[in-house]
Amino acid sequence: MTAFSLRPDIERTVINGFALALGITPGDVTPPTIGYTIAYASGHDDEPDTYSFYVAVSHEQVAPILQKAFALLPEEVCAIVEISSRDAYRQTDVFLSQEEISKRDFLRTWDQWEPILLEDGSIAAGANSESPFVEIFVDQWKGVSIIVPLDMHDDVERLLASAGLNEVQETWALGDENPALDNAQIRPVLADLDGIAADIDDVLMELRHDWGMELNIDPDTNVDEGGRSLGLTLWHAVLGVHRAGDTRQGADMLIWATAGSLTQLETLIEGVLEQSGEWVLAEVYSTDRIAYDERPDELSDLAPRYSEAEIHLVSIDQHTDHPPEESR
Repeated sequence: MTAFSLRPDIERTVINGFALALGITPGDVTPPTIGYTIAYASGHDDEPDTYSFYVAVSHEQVAPILQKAFALLPEEVCAIVEISSRDAYRQTDVFLSQEEISKRDFLRTWDQWEPILLEDGSIAAGANSESPFVEIFVDQWKGVSIIVPLDMHDDVERLLASAGLNEVQETWALGDENPALDNAQIRPVLADLDGIAADIDDVLMELRHDWGMELNIDPDTNVDEGGRSLGLTLWHAVLGVHRAGDTRQGADMLIWATAGSLTQLETLIEGVLEQSGEWVLAEVYSTDRIAYDERPDELSDLAPRYSEAEIHLVSIDQHTDHPPEESR
């Protein structure tokens, strides 16, 4: 596992005694009222009725609250990560465990990465369970959401009371009452690794491995956040590959393509690898849809309307001092 660390050159913002995560620079934001709110939600179909608690505390109190809240989870859970998306048609990427994992394994990884998860303003994470339905989740502002069935209401109230917290009418003021909240800036918090800029996507990859997570989208459609069909769009895929027969010779493969779904893109990628015969897929780092105006200079002649799914550009960045290879 890569040894990531936090930048030593940035200072935490504290507003009237309320400390924020290192990765958030809020401007003239009104801090929240410390405490928690409660909302009742009626279940639909087979879903249970639940209570949703939202907890706002100064940064130094977030980790202790989470550790108490995680005790509410049963022994089998699914991990959840939300992160700001590079996709042109989606603001947030949601990753979910594909199978249940033990709470012990979830917490082992959580403890390793908690210092970063609680400081980076672009990532949110937690876990939930089906039976009983319990969800513990810390958002980008490092507020803690606790969702439980009705019969666990008193358990949560006792937990929060033990932390000295009371129910409040509102935590964060929203809208016109706190206009600067929407203009807060997110800054990177990871220190460079041997002169190379560290990225939260590197942390995400570690979490995906440990928690068995995949991007929570329908791979057979191509829609925006509103559900509108987009048809064929431009995609950029970044893959980890190695030479056939030698896993020590690794490289990054960058692919620009037109496709009508993630499944179609994956089929195109398989064709590239089969045609080359030289490279074997080791990891899919990212597959993002790119707006036409954001295409690279190499695709400046690409027509704005796409007629078919196809590969436009493939480049190889070997993990050596050799210059990149390029095709297409």
